[in-house]
Amino acid sequence: MANSESAPGAAARELYLVFGGEVVDTQTKDYADPGKLDIRGIFASYDEALAAWRAASQQYVDNAFMKYVIVRLF
Repeated sequence: MANSESAPGAAARELYLVFGGEVVDTQTKDYADPGKLDIRGIFASYDEALAAWRAASQQYVDNAFMKYVIVRLF
């Protein structure tokens, strides 16, 4: 279907975005430079997104100002 409605009986497809970058305060999600966000990708399952989030977060485990998030798109 070309519109945003699902066909009857069709399984809902979920998509997840993983991105991150340097924040100005460790207590917020205010990114220091939104133009330099590291976009890791869009994933078809939460498990795939979680794996990408873990890999990205592990790279910066010693930098509290680097924050990655998973956002459910739909």
